[in-house]
Amino acid sequence: MKELVEVIAKALVDNPDEVVVTEKTENKNTVIELHVAASDMGKVIGKQGKIAKAIRSVVKAASSKDDIRVDVEIV
Repeated sequence: MKELVEVIAKALVDNPDEVVVTEKTENKNTVIELHVAASDMGKVIGKQGKIAKAIRSVVKAASSKDDIRVDVEIV
């Protein structure tokens, strides 16, 4: 899932070198933290959070077959 979030984020931002994705796993819960440059934050979040919601939906759909819960946090 970490790679999926990283690919999506790098396609959206102007500074793909500053995209950092970390993954923390506890039992069946995984938290993926996405760090981007301050100037790219709006591009990742989108108007009214629509892009962030879309990223979370894609990750949720991809993780459903593995029977784990994945949360994406944009930091």
